Amino acid sequence: MSSAALINDVVEWGVAGRALAGAPVSGDLHLVEPFEGGALAAVIDGLGHGREAAFAARAAATALSRRPGALVTDLIQLCHQELRATRGVVLSLASFDAVRGVVTWAGVGDVDGVLVRASGAAKGARESIPLRGGVVGYRLPPLREAAWPVSRGDLLILATDGVRHGFAATVADGRPPQAIAEAIIADHGRSTDDSLVLVVRYLGAAS
Repeated sequence: MSSAALINDVVEWGVAGRALAGAPVSGDLHLVEPFEGGALAAVIDGLGHGREAAFAARAAATALSRRPGALVTDLIQLCHQELRATRGVVLSLASFDAVRGVVTWAGVGDVDGVLVRASGAAKGARESIPLRGGVVGYRLPPLREAAWPVSRGDLLILATDGVRHGFAATVADGRPPQAIAEAIIADHGRSTDDSLVLVVRYLGAAS
């Protein structure tokens, strides 16, 4: 799986992933959804593998797409309510506010998130998404979000647990998000699990 797009001049992104060998479909899913003055990015991992995992992930993506401009903690609560009849998901969300130049993010479960700085004194510095143990749709922990200022060129990388840790260490500045996503899957993707990585580059305020 691969894709790339420009979203309302606020972000550009690329995604790559693959299903567990022999599985009919991947339970890992991404979402990039614009809203006025910003964009929501999410990576969702349905528990287990196959069609039921994919069904849970799609249900979460549908819920998120209805209110992309909402607070990330409210969105996780919304998904939790709507996924009770599914096997549940783990996910991480990041909401880019181009008016304030801020990204706000939160996660439940083991979808890793890393923000890589593009320039200035902090070039190359990495911030990690705050994750809480639990399962959206089954057992939701107390939620915690973090907000960071973002500058043009900063990269957000979200990856499911089918991608080995350390994937952000070799990110090369300047490559398109799609090329980065494909390289991460090729170098760090596990053959024993579904895997997906979403790479989002912040471009700044919408024109």
